[in-house]
Amino acid sequence: MLTIIQRVTTANVTVNNEVIGQIGKGIMALVAVEREDSEKDAQRLLERMLNYRIFADDNDRMNLSLRDIGGGLLLVPQFTLAADTNSGNRPSFTPAASPEKGQQLFGYLRQLASATYPHVEFGQFGADMQVALVNDGPVTFTLRTTTNRNN
Repeated sequence: MLTIIQRVTTANVTVNNEVIGQIGKGIMALVAVEREDSEKDAQRLLERMLNYRIFADDNDRMNLSLRDIGGGLLLVPQFTLAADTNSGNRPSFTPAASPEKGQQLFGYLRQLASATYPHVEFGQFGADMQVALVNDGPVTFTLRTTTNRNN
């Protein structure tokens, strides 16, 4: 699985002019499911997002995780993130999981996150979403899991 995480002061997702997910200080994550991904990838990705140290400690060093600060986590499904953009002027979506698999694994990630962490909100798989955020820093990282591959 592939995600872009951003440290935010606030973020929200709107569908049909209705806010369906909103957080204050925390992480907004755009999440893509790739063809080879499994539930183990979703588990590893969630673990990394919750424990990745991107928040400042008392010495202004990135030593604190989302769990440490009790911040919000906004998970937004993002199919286009899995695109192959290495050639040409149009993205190829060959690396992306099928819509059925993407929905299944994002659903699993959603269920796991809800059971694991108390401050989690979500975008809607397959919806036309408007995402608004204030990136704090700006601080942005790409995380990728490959738990089921021989790398």
